[in-house]
Amino acid sequence: MEFNTVAITPWEAEAFVDYDRLIKIFGAKPLTDSEIDLLKSIVKESHTMIRRRVFYSHRDFDKFLEAYKSGKKCTLYTGRGPSGNTHLGHILPWIFAKWLQDKLGLDLFFQMTDDEKFWHSEGGEFEYFNSLAYENILDLAALGLDYRKTHIIINSEDIRYLYPIAIKIAKKITFSIQRATFGFTESTNIGMIFYPTLQMAVAFLPSELFGEPVEVLIPAGIDQDPYWRITRDIATSLGYPKPSQIHNKLLPGLGIGGKMSSSKPETAIYTTDSPELAYSKVMRAYTGGQATAELQRKLGGNPDICPVYKMFEMLFEEDDEKLIERYYACRGGNLLCGECKNALGERVAKFLKEHQNRRTKAVNYIERYLIRDKFTPPIIKRIEITPK
Repeated sequence: MEFNTVAITPWEAEAFVDYDRLIKIFGAKPLTDSEIDLLKSIVKESHTMIRRRVFYSHRDFDKFLEAYKSGKKCTLYTGRGPSGNTHLGHILPWIFAKWLQDKLGLDLFFQMTDDEKFWHSEGGEFEYFNSLAYENILDLAALGLDYRKTHIIINSEDIRYLYPIAIKIAKKITFSIQRATFGFTESTNIGMIFYPTLQMAVAFLPSELFGEPVEVLIPAGIDQDPYWRITRDIATSLGYPKPSQIHNKLLPGLGIGGKMSSSKPETAIYTTDSPELAYSKVMRAYTGGQATAELQRKLGGNPDICPVYKMFEMLFEEDDEKLIERYYACRGGNLLCGECKNALGERVAKFLKEHQNRRTKAVNYIERYLIRDKFTPPIIKRIEITPK
């Protein structure tokens, strides 16, 4: 069962949407065996998120891979809006980005949009969101991304990397485009109206820093797609390659409907939750099961609408055969929800314990990830003007 409504913007998105319909609405392409086989031919293995279509649609992913095979300069780009602590839904695309970085040896440009979250918030001091950017970087480090190839841009502190590019982008985009794409109104503050140019700028930044056209792949949630549709529309006119994208489905929260979200903390598992708290959240989760164990054994459950099963599918079960067994055991009534939740809770708790140990150690070296000590910002080339 899929929800029929589609609410997808960078600030509002639902899980369990009709993803096939979303592909048509956004004009993207479904990920097919052709792209999966092409990736496998390069890295000699496949990732669970690709095999299971957790990453399910794309724009020019195949062209990006062909560019990589031909020896063109290629990089990755993704990011985070630091509005609070990081949860599992946030790190899902980061895990895949790390895998691509490891297998393809690519630089990753990672944007922390502390300015956007301040402009979008109804309250809170700017300094709070800036501090959260640094707090969230600990999760990147804990996942083991290569600091030598991972370059974090904190918008408010590293604006000199973005602004020379954003100036040119801004002139290409009208308010009517922004309004139609992002749903802005006359009451939207002008920070939010200008902000998209900064997110688009990072897609062109590698070309400026490396001094050559760079192919950029953006692994990110489908809710971020509106930015890249505009970016691709204006790329050629500004002299940059069109960025490629690969979209992941949204990790459901543990409640009824909706993606894992900071606005519903009781249904989200944060990387800062104690293993015990995370386990208890899983044990209280909504499921696709029946009201009683007797009915579950008689009628079976529905893993297709179950966030607990989706957590196994998207993050916590590497073995495809075991995942299929779990699916049909639920369907056939041979697996009770309590048993399934207990198994997931134990895996989540184990992951958090290990992740938090690495996170604690990362406090001492997060500066290694910052772009400002690695690259000179884009230089504005001055034109020689002859006085008349």
